[in-house]
Amino acid sequence: MRLDHLSFAAGPDGLAATAQRIGGLLGTDFVDGGVHPRFGTRNMILPMSDDTYLEIVEVLDHPASDKAPFGQAVRARSALGGGWLGWVVAVDDISVVERRLGRESVKGNRHRPDRTELLWRQIGVHGLISDPQLPFFVQWESPADLHPSAGADERWSLACLEIAGDPRRVSEWLGETVEAPLEDVKVDWVAPHGTPGIIAAQVQTPQGLVRI
Repeated sequence: MRLDHLSFAAGPDGLAATAQRIGGLLGTDFVDGGVHPRFGTRNMILPMSDDTYLEIVEVLDHPASDKAPFGQAVRARSALGGGWLGWVVAVDDISVVERRLGRESVKGNRHRPDRTELLWRQIGVHGLISDPQLPFFVQWESPADLHPSAGADERWSLACLEIAGDPRRVSEWLGETVEAPLEDVKVDWVAPHGTPGIIAAQVQTPQGLVRI
């Protein structure tokens, strides 16, 4: 189990403008990640060190976005002005999570602009919707060299996550201590009785630490 990526919902100015704004803060460019046809969304990504990446995601005017939980989550966050959507944990065997949560994972796929298709399974988005401090889970089915973090410039890395929430609640959801997927990332748990979810991420860049 490890931290896979962070998701940020585009604001009212749209995906490209949001990516340009955050990329400007970080001193680098996001790249077009492509469309998630099953979820009615599309993204732009920033590969980072330690097999992690940052995605900015936008809901499409597509029937799938009204039916798929992920599309619903993105639409709701964007409707509030955009911002941090959640964090995602990668697992080697998602059937373990399926048994613990008592439901099946769903297939996910994304078509990159070069027509390469990425494949994975995911579960737990309903948990994210009801309690945004909770991550959802993915198991990648595509080869490791196609992971969105591939080709990252190691000078960009996730240094710290600020999460409003209760680490005990998150550990219960993960089925193991919350430190397991976050062993290389510092986490500040703040406002345990406030609105839960990611408050900010601190990214190490060549120009220093940037808080988003």
